[in-house]
Amino acid sequence: MIRRTTADDWREVRDLRLEMIRDTPQAYVESLEQAETVSEAEWRARGARGTAEHGISLAGIDASGRWVATMGGFVPDAQQAASLDVGPGPLLVGVYVAPDVRGREVGLADAMLTAVEDWARHEGDQFTLHVHEDNPRAQAFYARRGFVATGRTVPYPLVPEEREVEMVKDLRPAGGGGDAR
Repeated sequence: MIRRTTADDWREVRDLRLEMIRDTPQAYVESLEQAETVSEAEWRARGARGTAEHGISLAGIDASGRWVATMGGFVPDAQQAASLDVGPGPLLVGVYVAPDVRGREVGLADAMLTAVEDWARHEGDQFTLHVHEDNPRAQAFYARRGFVATGRTVPYPLVPEEREVEMVKDLRPAGGGGDAR
């Protein structure tokens, strides 16, 4: 099952965030030490992102009720966009799929990205993400899904000597959407 997160999901949001940082620390802009000190109020706020006006936070939950994936997006305000060094429009963030449910044969990452892209289409024409330069698995997934590297890189916030690759996807309908008469 894939669904939006809520403030009441704060424990699951916290536990999955800690799992994802342990699994792939260079994929996120928060260290394990930082995440372990986050307050309950902040975890509730993170869970509430699933119902935010210009944001989305999804959870992938298996048949046993275990949270196995998360993916989100938001539209940065002008100050956030400048800080993150991105243009206008939606930004893909917080992507994680547990190792035992990864792969095309499972299809969870694809299903979640489709849902986030559906949200993003209502927020702008271009979907942007930053992915660590040393994460070729993620880069290949995004490329397969239509994201292309722009040639730009930005410093990785936790280790500024390392880089994140900027990738974008055009969300406009093919053919420009003109009248075909």
